[in-house]
Amino acid sequence: MTSSFRRVALIGKYQATGARVQVGVPDEVMDDIGAFLESQGCEVCLEQSSASAAHPRYAILSVEEIGRQCDLGLVVGGDGTMLGIGRQLACYGLPLIGINRGRLGFITDISLNDYRTALTAMLAGEFEEDHRSLMEAKVMRNGASVFNALAMNDVVVNRGATSGMVELRVSVGHHFVANHRADGIIVASPTGSTAYALSAGGPLMHPAVPGWVMVPIAPHSLSNRPILLPDADEISIELVSGRDASANFDMQSLASLAIGDQVVVRRSEFRVRFLHPRGWSYFDTLRKKLHWNEGGS
Repeated sequence: MTSSFRRVALIGKYQATGARVQVGVPDEVMDDIGAFLESQGCEVCLEQSSASAAHPRYAILSVEEIGRQCDLGLVVGGDGTMLGIGRQLACYGLPLIGINRGRLGFITDISLNDYRTALTAMLAGEFEEDHRSLMEAKVMRNGASVFNALAMNDVVVNRGATSGMVELRVSVGHHFVANHRADGIIVASPTGSTAYALSAGGPLMHPAVPGWVMVPIAPHSLSNRPILLPDADEISIELVSGRDASANFDMQSLASLAIGDQVVVRRSEFRVRFLHPRGWSYFDTLRKKLHWNEGGS
């Protein structure tokens, strides 16, 4: 068989710490997937941090080289693995397929037990394509950017672990919204609406919706509710008061905040390209992962 994707990068599981250390995808699993890809006519490459997890005969490439030289990225891990590599490869437009070795698997949706069946058809060109928006965020201090990051799930401003509430001044599209006293605020993409934002009481958002959801964390006023916002608008969150506050991005990078700092979030020009098996539906994913009633009329 000849694959529609000539050169495929095999990317292993990482810790969700920003250090991106490979944490023990068994050699036999990665080798098995690599051998399967070769049987489908693919040239297999390894992302350099995954190099110890598979046979040394494969070429080892950096993330940049994968983005420029490969036709497909095959990610073996959980959603954290996909978040980390997805942000880095979005600027290259490289399509990604996720084989789930994590728990929930909202965006790594192919079971390890079923990957051969699913990939056989997908490598032949039978797949659904799904584009996910990215958030571009920066921390502004005294008019200068002191930290910047991309996020696929969310940007979160949090109080310190041992401190009280923070007060946050929120503006959307340069219009003042309110001063919130809370444990923090989450700005989530549709992809991130099933993550921290959901546990804080936010709504689910279909990935085709061009918007963000802003969710207060344990607000002082119960009238402070989640709100859906257009992703064309810039969101600014200023730290008015509070100790040891921080901003984190996909829970994988962190910036400490000082009083007066502003966390500014806008839509990135890049999107992440996911490929799913033919017939894939976002609602099927929700039903399976959230254990919704599967009955029907």
